[in-house]
Amino acid sequence: MIIKGSQRGGATQLASHLLKSENEHVEIHELRGFVSDDLHGAFNEAHAIAKGTRCQQFLFSMSLSPPPWERASTESFERAANAAEERLGLEGQPRAIVFHEKEGRRHAHVVWSRIDAENMRAINLPHFKRKLTALSKEVFLENDWKLPEGLRDPNLRDPLNFNQDEWQQALRAGRDPREIKQVFQRAWSQSDSAKAFGAALLENGFVIARGDRRGHVAIDYTGEVYAIAKYTGVRASGVRERLGDPTTLNSVEDTKTALRERLTPRLRSMSDQLRKKQADEQKPLKDEARNLARTHKAERAKLKAGQEKRWLDESALRQARLRTGVKGLFDLVTGKTQQTREQNDREAWQALKRDQAQMSDLILSQIAERRHLQARIDEMRKKQVLDRTKLDRVIGQVLHMKSAPEKLQSDKNREIQNRSNDPKRHAGPDRDAER
Repeated sequence: MIIKGSQRGGATQLASHLLKSENEHVEIHELRGFVSDDLHGAFNEAHAIAKGTRCQQFLFSMSLSPPPWERASTESFERAANAAEERLGLEGQPRAIVFHEKEGRRHAHVVWSRIDAENMRAINLPHFKRKLTALSKEVFLENDWKLPEGLRDPNLRDPLNFNQDEWQQALRAGRDPREIKQVFQRAWSQSDSAKAFGAALLENGFVIARGDRRGHVAIDYTGEVYAIAKYTGVRASGVRERLGDPTTLNSVEDTKTALRERLTPRLRSMSDQLRKKQADEQKPLKDEARNLARTHKAERAKLKAGQEKRWLDESALRQARLRTGVKGLFDLVTGKTQQTREQNDREAWQALKRDQAQMSDLILSQIAERRHLQARIDEMRKKQVLDRTKLDRVIGQVLHMKSAPEKLQSDKNREIQNRSNDPKRHAGPDRDAER
């Protein structure tokens, strides 16, 4: 599993993020050590206790993501969470585990309170990134999963990985986030100057501009703004060194206006038509995914209700073994009552693990079913990315052709302006020279 963690505050924001409805399934698997039985209440408890200390980042949030093609049981997530807890020194701290499922993938979030309530201090977590990376590698090896290049050698990490903000931005622009990063990184590697880099981006429909924070950004014809340093994977200082002072560039708003003026009505119509066509193609598969999610939720609810009924029935049978009255007193004296209680505890634990295994098996079978649908969705997305890329390049070529005459006209205008400001062109004949 890829395991990442961070210290953070923001109890309400984190709880809302973990419960967001954009996931097909959200399951609060565990709430341990909290009085509240809901996620918002639990994290607000941690916040209230933290007010007795100076700690601002009173929570530690960790994500566990197995390879998308592997079967990872609920128990395997729990083992990884317990191992992380031990290595980080968070044993016994209040903890929440939340499972997310989307597009045939299942991952987990584990959140601990960092506040030691007994001593009213925050638990220090030195080198937690290094420890979690080592644990990630161990989990891959234990499960005989193919080790990612980034865990094998940090220098081989995939430069096309993206975060949630980049994913959302790509969706707004109707693009694949990996494709966007490829465009930027290919343009950067194949250029050695600001002019060459700008031309390479322009071919794909991006124009360089000055960002609001005086950094270099690129804008596409839909109006989305991309930070060049983020998408190329180069430090801001390195971008500035190659591209020069950003204050010489047009602002974001001016660039957006220029892009709107350069795009012909036909090109805008082509872009709108492609968006509509792709949305129509996506609708049947999206509807199928929503219906499948509803079916899966109903199956899980039915299994859970059956397990709860069976648990009550089995608990009643176990309780009936404990005799009352004189016979119960005799069992207590002879030690049979203690033996029966221990037997009941063992059977209750076995029943709990049985129910968890049944639910885990159901979830894994449903994930496998969802992956078949996702394979069709991914195939459609690949085709749509190619169609979008073709249109981007057409628009980029048009923008490139339009920018050349505009630059030439700008140069002519500048020359005319310089001539009009030349005092010698307005002065009369030089009488002294004539004499």
